[in-house]
Amino acid sequence: MKNNNTYETIIGLEVHVQLSTKSKAYCTDPNLFGENPNTCVSPISAGYPGTLPKINEEVIKSAIKLGLALNCNITEYNLYARKNYFYPDLPKGYQITQDTTPICTGGHVEIKDTNNKVKKIGLTRIHMEEDAGKSIHDLDPFYSLIDLNRAGVPLLEIVSEPELRSPEEAYAYLYEVRKLVRYLDISNGNMEEGSLRCDANISVRPKGSKKLLNRVEVKNINSLKNVMKAIQLESQRQIKAYTNALNVDQETRNYNASTNTTTILRSKEEAHDYRYFTEPDIPPVIIKDELISRIKKDMPTLPKERYLKYTEKYKLSDYDANLLTENKDFSDLFNKIVKHTNKYKTVANLMMGTMKSYVNENSISINEIDIKPQDIAELAEMIHDNKVSHIVVSQKLFPEMTNTTMSPNQIAQQKGWIQKNDQESIDNLVEKVIAKYPEKVMEYKNGNKNLLGLFMGEIMRETKGKLNPKTINTVLKNKLMQ
Repeated sequence: MKNNNTYETIIGLEVHVQLSTKSKAYCTDPNLFGENPNTCVSPISAGYPGTLPKINEEVIKSAIKLGLALNCNITEYNLYARKNYFYPDLPKGYQITQDTTPICTGGHVEIKDTNNKVKKIGLTRIHMEEDAGKSIHDLDPFYSLIDLNRAGVPLLEIVSEPELRSPEEAYAYLYEVRKLVRYLDISNGNMEEGSLRCDANISVRPKGSKKLLNRVEVKNINSLKNVMKAIQLESQRQIKAYTNALNVDQETRNYNASTNTTTILRSKEEAHDYRYFTEPDIPPVIIKDELISRIKKDMPTLPKERYLKYTEKYKLSDYDANLLTENKDFSDLFNKIVKHTNKYKTVANLMMGTMKSYVNENSISINEIDIKPQDIAELAEMIHDNKVSHIVVSQKLFPEMTNTTMSPNQIAQQKGWIQKNDQESIDNLVEKVIAKYPEKVMEYKNGNKNLLGLFMGEIMRETKGKLNPKTINTVLKNKLMQ
């Protein structure tokens, strides 16, 4: 009997990116999240007979942005198609999408594999389409309710090649896609809101085999961690079936995050089941090189480019560069700050430590901090030069900077927070704490180096951050070993 180690998992992802346009894909209904049910609806998105769709140009521009960022080929001649199927929350009975002429083809998403090596995951296509409405099953004990606010909301569907080989790689792929759409400012990428949704196509096969076996599509995966769980679960289910000489049917399954189980929804449809045909109410869209060039010119600097700059020019570590590029707003602010200082590592530490903690504790975005980049640069210089302690910065100085137009140096001088290298005061404090704990001093000399923290804590409470901790640390170690 074969075990898990003799099988490999084959994964392809279909990612639906909900675009942040002001209006829907084919009408002027507002594209808003969290509104009262059925308040963002018109006869067009409700599918009334005789209504006509109209193209939203911002959807096309968003698709081109994403295609350029992922090194895709942009299709010149774009046809729209009708994808026919029945859902209670699909009022037209079909979805306006693309079939034979997806707006983007080829390209790749770059990830790090489990060995931290760069791996390119090929893309089959990116196409434009509209969303269905939403069926709500938990508000009424007897009926399912329909909210059509989401009907007609623009989507880009990114279809990967089946080149992912583990739940971890799938996580990394989705993480990169989410980061990218946020950098491009085409979607907020929030899986919890449904702005980014993922269906995973999963199959397994004996290692060394080139033949693809029946795949199962798992739907309703609403977080990055759940993508990993769902893939792991389905992979194990299929391996168990094959090891017991059972077949794996090609089907669609639903993932339940609360129970970590999947249940069958339906047998897997093929393309012909949807009876695709050209959308008669929308003319072909011709994308000219001039439009592509204009969009390319306005593209922001993308995460990979920023990562290389941070590691090569600013000599930041892989860890720091990844943290900074994780969030575009943090990265943008970092870029503004380092125009005023070359203390790159200190700025990175300040942003990822004190500033990130402040943002999280106050439930605000980094853009809501009203401090000039040059003042943050000045604070970094002060930290680097040991003029202020980290405790004073995080607990007193930085919070004070958010409430005044004074520079950090002016604040620290006025409040008496500037650290001093007062050798005599430091010597006296060290002697005092050593005299207070003679038994602990003996333990330290006998090898318990962890006690250094006890002595430092006592001294720092006395100094209230006004004396340089590095100097204190050096003096304390010397005195303890005498």
